[in-house]
Amino acid sequence: MSAVTDEKPLDGGLLGSSPLRTLLTRPELGSVVGALAVFVFFAFAADGFLRATSLSTVLYASSTIGIMAVPVALLMIGGEFDLSAGVLVTSSALVSSMFSYQMTANTWVGVGVSLLVTLAIGAFNGFMLTRTRLPSFIITLGTFLMLTGMNLGFTKLIDGTVSTKTIADMEGFSSAHAVFASTIGIGGVGIKVTILWWVGLVALASWILLRTRTGNWIFAVGGNEDAARAVGVPVARTKIGLYMGVAFGAWISGQHLLFSFDAVQSGEGVGNELIYIIAAVIGGCLITGGHGSAVGSAVGALLFGMTSKGIVFAEWNPDWFKFFLGAMLLLATLLNAWVRKRAEATK
Repeated sequence: MSAVTDEKPLDGGLLGSSPLRTLLTRPELGSVVGALAVFVFFAFAADGFLRATSLSTVLYASSTIGIMAVPVALLMIGGEFDLSAGVLVTSSALVSSMFSYQMTANTWVGVGVSLLVTLAIGAFNGFMLTRTRLPSFIITLGTFLMLTGMNLGFTKLIDGTVSTKTIADMEGFSSAHAVFASTIGIGGVGIKVTILWWVGLVALASWILLRTRTGNWIFAVGGNEDAARAVGVPVARTKIGLYMGVAFGAWISGQHLLFSFDAVQSGEGVGNELIYIIAAVIGGCLITGGHGSAVGSAVGALLFGMTSKGIVFAEWNPDWFKFFLGAMLLLATLLNAWVRKRAEATK
């Protein structure tokens, strides 16, 4: 008989009865406090930061990270990593572009083929992990290296250069651009469609985590895999599904990359996987799994967007960006650890 129910602690493991205790157990509390502090700081330090156009730019920068940070956060809650997530975005764009161009097909055909290929790569990661029992670090590092080589090798083999041919004049490009890379005018301010994708993914992931049995399984697998398996949780299926979720996010990001510029550089994406992981950790996900939220990953991505664009608006040397990113990571991790200790002390 399964001991896993549809009820789940709001923080993925800590329960509380009072409003204060509930607030302290929220995994995204530290990132929200940090985001407010960064927002107030740049509001005073950077001229024009509070303009509507500037905030739209911040949200766009955040969304390009947040689309991937959401499924990466769910994967980390499930206790695993994916070091191939960054280059998988580029792989998704390359497959879509090259298939459409070489087959002289409607670009939507390439988009569909790219979805199938990307999901298959995600399933491969999950299958290899569950079958071999090797650490996800090793499995996805191998996938990262293979995809990096394949992206460059196939692009040079098929197109003769390190970038794909333009598909801007192909049938279906305008409609695909509208879905993945368009700008929507709201009150005289341009809002990128990626922001809507981002918000939708956060809402979907939150619903899965907090309102479905699958969400229980994700927390259980990340908290204690052996205990979860003992009470009937389908551990292998859950982890494969989480990796396919990361692949789905990579597909969306890849199509945005392609239809924003109509061509793709095969070497892009390397290193972005660390940014996605950083956003999830800043948002309250634990390295050890079993704790975190989709909203927290969104706040982590927002922190990234505010910092990257705030430095530009403040006209500071952008070389300092990585320093601020690392400082935020350490501070958020320390704050999250302190919040958890306070919450446990009030139990």
